[in-house]
Amino acid sequence: MKEMIGLIGVFSYLSLLTIGGGMAAFPEMKTMTVDIFHWLTKEQLVHLYSIGQMAPGPNMMMIAGIGEWVAGPAGAIAVTLAFFLPSGLLTLWVGRMWEKLTDWPWRASIQRALSVVSIGLLLGGVISIGKVVLVGWHSIAIATLVFGVLMATSMNPLPLMLASAVAGMLFFR
Repeated sequence: MKEMIGLIGVFSYLSLLTIGGGMAAFPEMKTMTVDIFHWLTKEQLVHLYSIGQMAPGPNMMMIAGIGEWVAGPAGAIAVTLAFFLPSGLLTLWVGRMWEKLTDWPWRASIQRALSVVSIGLLLGGVISIGKVVLVGWHSIAIATLVFGVLMATSMNPLPLMLASAVAGMLFFR
């Protein structure tokens, strides 16, 4: 029961950090789940996140895996509700208020500021994952190549993901 309360508290808190998407909450998720509560190792967390990226639907559904890992199926359900309910309700409330504040002079400034904050939070998430997975020249080369191709073209990422999986099988045995 103590673990369940901890899971609900942590993921309710993380829910409120998802400005700009789930990746924005990743650094704090790592701190809470790996460093403070020791529910996972950093490698396990990145593995679950990677699976979430590959699965259809929201990538942050990977949190159900954390809940299941810690407290079984009930933990998966509790974490999912704790993570999506607070931000969902907040979004509903802010969306309704936002429409009423159409002529408010601060509205545009707040929107611009939140855009910048979301970029910073996303970058923090990318760096947090990068510290775990970029462990040698092979992983750095794959990440750099994929990033370069995606920035230079409008290529569908699926072939890059498949090629990276093959490269991973060759280089990371």
